[in-house]
Amino acid sequence: MFVDQVKIYVKGGDGGNGMVAFRREKYVPKGGPAGGDGGKGADVVFEVEEGLRTLMDFRYQRHFKAPRGEHGMSKNQHGKNAKDMVVKVPPGTIVTDDKTGEVIADLTEHGQRAVIAKGGRGGRGNSRFATPANPAPELSENGEPGLEREIILELKLLADVGLVGFPSVGKSTLLSVVSSARPKIAEYHFTTIVPNLGMVETEDGRSFVLADLPGLIEGAHSGVGLGHQFLRHIERTRVIVHVIDMAASEGRDPYDDYLTINNELKEYNLRLTERPQIIVANKMDMPGAEENLKEFKAKLTDDVPVFAISAITRQGLRDLLFAIADKLEDTPEFPLVVEEEADQDVHRVMYKHEAEQQEFMITRDPDGTFVLSGEKLERLFKMTDFSRDESVRRFARQLRGMGIDEALRKKGAADGDTIKLMDYEFEFIE
Repeated sequence: MFVDQVKIYVKGGDGGNGMVAFRREKYVPKGGPAGGDGGKGADVVFEVEEGLRTLMDFRYQRHFKAPRGEHGMSKNQHGKNAKDMVVKVPPGTIVTDDKTGEVIADLTEHGQRAVIAKGGRGGRGNSRFATPANPAPELSENGEPGLEREIILELKLLADVGLVGFPSVGKSTLLSVVSSARPKIAEYHFTTIVPNLGMVETEDGRSFVLADLPGLIEGAHSGVGLGHQFLRHIERTRVIVHVIDMAASEGRDPYDDYLTINNELKEYNLRLTERPQIIVANKMDMPGAEENLKEFKAKLTDDVPVFAISAITRQGLRDLLFAIADKLEDTPEFPLVVEEEADQDVHRVMYKHEAEQQEFMITRDPDGTFVLSGEKLERLFKMTDFSRDESVRRFARQLRGMGIDEALRKKGAADGDTIKLMDYEFEFIE
């Protein structure tokens, strides 16, 4: 089964907790704090594996949770950092954040790596909090939570040349005779239900990868037929080979076919029109094909080369393959993720307007409870060890420093009111 799009959940490992400990040795009075820091949580790292061809594995495992760092220990021993979780993906995988739509990584080369979810830092032990005013603190931090996110993996095949056209125009037959690929071929529409790749070698030793994409029909860009599922695979190709049934064996006009398919490519992604095209007039061994080809050339207004071939009899294939190889040599790659042009002489600074992240939000439940939320606030809360009074006092100071006490008073909080943060409730005390 060919799987080319999947949604999964990833979470970086949490940091290990810091420790509260003191040196207790013979003849060493007042040994002082000796709690070590926690280790860093593991990152979730995606790595390209050349042998993979599909995202099939992700249908069965959709949750990837990296291990947490080791907790700090006594005698100032730090916990071990957790080993990164490496997940293998096929070449051509694009990773997108489901919530923001931001492209996190475009993974194309074997061995290429990208950190998808960072692990949290380890919490500090009580040695870190010693000051002249408080030389023996009973205070430590819990590890920072790792980043968690839902991501969409999309596979876009790494083919140099893409075959497009209506169903049953002979794309699979063409692929089978010019390469060692063996796609299923039959006399009905949508015989090809997954993209097929084949390696083609010309007589002069040049080679390229050819992708046979399932047939497009009118309305494909909006989800009609099978072709829309595979339009994404043509985005990486550098040259589009447009196969047309010149014998009009299904009663359609070849020129109308040409216009319809080009319109579908344009509607799906305007940048596909930048790709150079080569028209392949197939089935030239059948009656009526010569007359149709003359009409087609008379109507054709675009400056696109037309090659008359018969995939069955192999007529015209040699010239076609040479033309494709020549065109590839002149055509640059089209990046999927458009990056800023790096100009060596000119230093440009790009300012992006980003909405200021609110440190906290205060809302009210119907029962009058004040509810606190916010990413920074929740992270501080998770990193606080509430089993120790000193840690609780530090958390209260941090809230005051963020202006939460003042904001609650403005919202009408009075002595004894309930304040809720995540699943925990506190009492507001003036």
